[in-house]
Amino acid sequence: MKRLLLSLSVLMLAPAGPSDAQSGDAAYCAQLTLLYRRYVENSPGRQYDADAAIALDDCKNGNTAAGIPVLEKKLLESGFTLPERPRQ
Repeated sequence: MKRLLLSLSVLMLAPAGPSDAQSGDAAYCAQLTLLYRRYVENSPGRQYDADAAIALDDCKNGNTAAGIPVLEKKLLESGFTLPERPRQ
């Protein structure tokens, strides 16, 4: 029993692996996508933004490294505060 508890505690304290970081990035990309679509993309007077469309598609397809910086920039330019990004 002690061995099992020790093993579980070691696993809980282990640093996040690449898959954990990727899922954190995917969740963050999803948050940015939701904010952009809800508040920026459909705002009155807003024209089609090809860069944002590509970034949204990147997030959807798992290319978070390309999508996140663009969506962050678009949201900041529109006066939004970014959500907290998960730690990697």
